[in-house]
Amino acid sequence: MTWSSSISRTAPSAVAATAIVSSVLTVRTSGCGFFDLTAEIATFAKEARAIEGQVTLFIRHTSASLTIQENADPSVLADLTTALDRLAPENARWSHDIEGPDDMPAHVKTMLTATSLQIPVMKGQLMLGTWQGIYLIEHRRQPHAREVVVQFAGTTDRQ
Repeated sequence: MTWSSSISRTAPSAVAATAIVSSVLTVRTSGCGFFDLTAEIATFAKEARAIEGQVTLFIRHTSASLTIQENADPSVLADLTTALDRLAPENARWSHDIEGPDDMPAHVKTMLTATSLQIPVMKGQLMLGTWQGIYLIEHRRQPHAREVVVQFAGTTDRQ
């Protein structure tokens, strides 16, 4: 069976990546949960004077992760936390428990999510959808200082 659809796209644009701008973002978490980085990443792109290219984020940890998720209804983040807890519960008799009962589940949750993200930049704007936000997910119960490397590669108005 064939379904009809309507597809359109903008004309391709091509630029030579003439700049790489980097920074390390330190996020002090208060324990398990989602921490919204969207405004900070938008500020970074503005300070980098990004025009067209890509912002890459990379978290330097194995028990915290990154995601792009809905930013309108907080119950989405609560439900995602519940889902991750069901997939990697603390009481699963993990072999690795030297750092506490929440450590191995945190590693599993990181494996199921992401340690890096890429966000396109066009005409100086992060190309996130209307309801998309960039989040650091802390998988450990205790507060931590998490480092996220943020890098823009593309063209800037610095030329």
